[in-house]
Amino acid sequence: MKAKAKSYHEIANSPKFKALMSRKKRFLLPVSLFFFAYYFTLPLLTSYSTVLNRPAFGPVSWAWIFAFSQFIMTWVLCIVYSRKSAQYDKMIESIRENGM
Repeated sequence: MKAKAKSYHEIANSPKFKALMSRKKRFLLPVSLFFFAYYFTLPLLTSYSTVLNRPAFGPVSWAWIFAFSQFIMTWVLCIVYSRKSAQYDKMIESIRENGM
């Protein structure tokens, strides 16, 4: 005989699910804020100051270095999130297998 499937409401109110959501929020909120702050710094600095107009080396200015660093930052955040999501997946499997 199959066990009765649990409703979303039962799962969402379980301590394990709440712990999962809490961990995700503690990770995603600061990372998202960092991403948006870093992303919007370039247009703000280039629009309202000249600090990034100075040459870094040769004809390449700091604005180009900062812009390139945004690609690196995006890849790093993607890699970090991918690794972190593996931990979340394990927590989800635990919730599925062991119940709440």
